[in-house]
Amino acid sequence: MKIKEGSIVRGKVTGIQPYGAFVQLSDECQGLIHISELSDGYVKDIRDFVNIGQYIDVKILKFDSDNRQARLTLKGISNYSGRNNRMKASNFETSNGFAPLAQHLPIWIRDSLDKIARVNKED
Repeated sequence: MKIKEGSIVRGKVTGIQPYGAFVQLSDECQGLIHISELSDGYVKDIRDFVNIGQYIDVKILKFDSDNRQARLTLKGISNYSGRNNRMKASNFETSNGFAPLAQHLPIWIRDSLDKIARVNKED
């Protein structure tokens, strides 16, 4: 895979730290989405935007070819919807039509109810 600044590539989230998320772009290249590059708004929990094991499209902000490391962003990605991006059907790699939606609906509902409960506890 040719890594070029400004290009949009698909990668797999491999780690989450308080300051950002690590994304494996290829066998030889990884990148970091700094917490400030997840959203234009306030980010309280990185896991509201990405989760380990999730495949996402990211934009290359800067690429260090010597170290094979990239600075990444989710801002300006046309198919990125912000919060709860992990719930988008397009994140599931399958050609089984609507079956994946039906399989994941109970999980999405549970996750949404858990988030509502957390928000209510904070208030």
